[in-house]
Amino acid sequence: MEWLIVFAAVIGLVAYAGNRKSRVQRRELQAAELAVVRRTVEEDVVAFGEDLQRLGNQLPSGLLDEGGRADYQRALDAYEAAKVATDTLTNADQTRHVATIIDDGRYAVACVRARVEGRPLPQRRPACFFDPRHGQSVTDVSWTPSGGIARDVPACRLDAERVEAGADPASRQVLVGNQRVPYWEAGPAFAPMALGYFGAFGLAQSLFLGTAMGAMMGGGFDGMDGEAFDGAGDDTRYGDTSAGSDSSGWDPGGFDGGAGMDGGM
Repeated sequence: MEWLIVFAAVIGLVAYAGNRKSRVQRRELQAAELAVVRRTVEEDVVAFGEDLQRLGNQLPSGLLDEGGRADYQRALDAYEAAKVATDTLTNADQTRHVATIIDDGRYAVACVRARVEGRPLPQRRPACFFDPRHGQSVTDVSWTPSGGIARDVPACRLDAERVEAGADPASRQVLVGNQRVPYWEAGPAFAPMALGYFGAFGLAQSLFLGTAMGAMMGGGFDGMDGEAFDGAGDDTRYGDTSAGSDSSGWDPGGFDGGAGMDGGM
């Protein structure tokens, strides 16, 4: 009878050790994924801060109306929120939230520019697919990934011109191992960030179908597209939204270094 007790105890210890090892490996995998994507979203926040700084330098003193001040404050608030969210990241899934904040802030910036230039407020559109740091897209362009099928993707003006001319777009490159690849070929760790930029527009499946990211997520993002804007699925799904409060100062710092970008706003 005693040997049965000893045997059961040994089995229990082996099971405990196995579970503990599995938990450690899971935490190590999560930490590795976070390390891979953290730098990327930090660069996105820095690029957004630099865009805000350029906007602040270009604003005519005292000429913003109430709507302009509200939009400008919304952009400032988004920048601060994105910094805080990035500083407190604990896993790669949370990068979706950071990307959503930045995307909202970039639309606010586009609204401020439109107000200053006397243009109608811009249609709410997704970020440039090729590199979200390029800002809000201005058109859709037919593009075919390597070995994939053609699909329409949102693009900034310069990337649209490049693709239509048969040239390569200025795609967002990320480091995977010792090789730099477009982010859509970097694997599932970048999927939450991509969903933050494109999921609310209902575009994730169509944009990433046939890419490494889409393949590693089961060929798409079934059930993961998030909450669509009003009218999702038609040409008016990018609503006209602008809100904010009284303007205040801001600090464009927060992360070491910057990020090169070739925009098309």
